[in-house]
Amino acid sequence: MGADAHDLAARWGTVHLVGVGGAGMSVVARLLQARGVRVQGSDATASATLAALTATGITTWVGHDAEHVAGADTVVVSTAVRETNPELRAARAAGLRVLHRSEALAGLMDGARAVAVAGAHGKTTTSGMIALALAGAGLDPSFAIGGSVRHVDGTLPGGHHGASDILVAEADESDGSFLNYAPQVAVVTNVEPDHLDHYGSREAFMQAFVDFAARVRPGGVLVACADDAGAADLARAHRGDVVTYGFDAGADVRIVDYLPEGSGVCARVALPERFGGQVHTLDLRVPGRHNAANATAALACAAALGADPAAAAAALGGFLGAGRRFELRGEVGGVRVVDDYAHHPTEVRALLEAARVVAGPGRVGVLFQPHLFSRTATFAAEFATALGLADHAVVTDVYAAREDPAPGVTSALIVDRMSAAQAAFVPDRVDAARALARWAVPGDLLLTVGAGDVTELGEVILAELRGAP
Repeated sequence: MGADAHDLAARWGTVHLVGVGGAGMSVVARLLQARGVRVQGSDATASATLAALTATGITTWVGHDAEHVAGADTVVVSTAVRETNPELRAARAAGLRVLHRSEALAGLMDGARAVAVAGAHGKTTTSGMIALALAGAGLDPSFAIGGSVRHVDGTLPGGHHGASDILVAEADESDGSFLNYAPQVAVVTNVEPDHLDHYGSREAFMQAFVDFAARVRPGGVLVACADDAGAADLARAHRGDVVTYGFDAGADVRIVDYLPEGSGVCARVALPERFGGQVHTLDLRVPGRHNAANATAALACAAALGADPAAAAAALGGFLGAGRRFELRGEVGGVRVVDDYAHHPTEVRALLEAARVVAGPGRVGVLFQPHLFSRTATFAAEFATALGLADHAVVTDVYAAREDPAPGVTSALIVDRMSAAQAAFVPDRVDAARALARWAVPGDLLLTVGAGDVTELGEVILAELRGAP
């Protein structure tokens, strides 16, 4: 991947990653190791991801200790790592180079044709689709994606070192760190305000995307969704090369036909003359208009990088989803249980609209775990409206993640805006899972939804459906 003009092993020496078991950090560790860098790291708890990294030869520890960084030259942290972390404190005291995860990923982009995928929603899925489309067209891209990539031939981890000079990466806007990237292709799926705890205002959030688009390299291109008002405004204001995509009649890469088919969709996409001017069919195995748009973004990006559009479109037919994106966890007695990462009202709405189609005549029930106190307070009314698309919603306690509890902010802010027939607030997450399972009847579709540990509750629901003690 990329040129060797920037030798990371020589520049950074031994790299220690704090929180290496996390989705974002683990993919950076894999790519650094593939580039010949000596990598090590620690995480607060044991996990399958940590075990997988260890199996590749990366030295790992469970727990954080200052002694872990004794032999390191560079320490990589994420925004979630606080200054009180003993490893970070030791690194600062020793004068070691300390990089944010985004800075490490930016280093990996050196010498590569980088694709950075940004937006409040759809980054992981779109990034996975782009990687698969490029691979199917004969280009073996490297990628750094915050979730596994599931396809008909198996499942790939979120980090992969490819043979080509292309690197596809998610560009996280939550803390502004996506402004460290200078991509050849910037993909913006939407510009809908979120993370206002960091930005302080909607205007500041919008400006960050303007600044991100301005970082596209000379000769590069901005690929933006024409269906999203914020992304469309960004495209109109951008001074460089722009390719728009979507259902909008004015989109450069346009969805001209759309048909839901069971748990997937069929979409016909017209390309402009610059990309050959043909109409290509996307037979997708993932549901929803939002996924048709994501796949269209992938097709546009692949074409912009010179890939054969027909091969890219065919490859997208093998995409089964990113990890935790409409991921089937099991079925008991005619009740299907699906897990999804949706944690913003727009994502929840798109998820439930797709779930309605997949469920057919069955009902849709959702176990929702709000993510962050700040997001819950800001979007309580919007969450209530989105969850109202389900036949029944059980809402459990807020998952704090990096935040401290906020006085007066609980999941009741959402449920109190819904009728008792629509929703119930069950603070204990296991009790909430069991309550949703008891509500279900054969033919129903149940979803565990949120960016926190709600993902663990699919097994609880399935066990309750089986009648296990």
